[in-house]
Amino acid sequence: MPEKDDVLDLIEDLVETCKDGETGYAHAAGIVSDPNLKAYFSEQSLERARCVAELAECSRRLLGERPEKSGSVAGTLHRVWFEAKADIGLGDQAILNSVERGEDSAKAAYEKALAAELPDELRHLVQRQATRIIAAHDHVRDLRDGNITEARERKIA
Repeated sequence: MPEKDDVLDLIEDLVETCKDGETGYAHAAGIVSDPNLKAYFSEQSLERARCVAELAECSRRLLGERPEKSGSVAGTLHRVWFEAKADIGLGDQAILNSVERGEDSAKAAYEKALAAELPDELRHLVQRQATRIIAAHDHVRDLRDGNITEARERKIA
């Protein structure tokens, strides 16, 4: 069984990652012009908020305490960077590029968490969330690359 502090640190890292995603997606939804992207980004922002709530509840059940993390400085700088791209007129494609880079970071955080020793309940939660995070990553990547057919099929599945 892993140490309580190690489990809490891992949960806090995932909460930070999800809060960055929640805020990043909401921010992207506010600056893209395509209505389909706005809707998708808004939906993903809500999905990341659900992930935060699930992680907090799991932490409370397993450890008797809630994680104490907010978004990261890197996440804030990333949002400022893609807002600057929008301000100089680089368009929705530039925003998709930035969102996909943020998704790379989220995917890596979940892969790292899954490589760690975790209590079974937390492992199941992290695996479920990782599946959704990776699907969002792949969807954004397909949109970025212009693979609209693959993106639509992924969204439907």
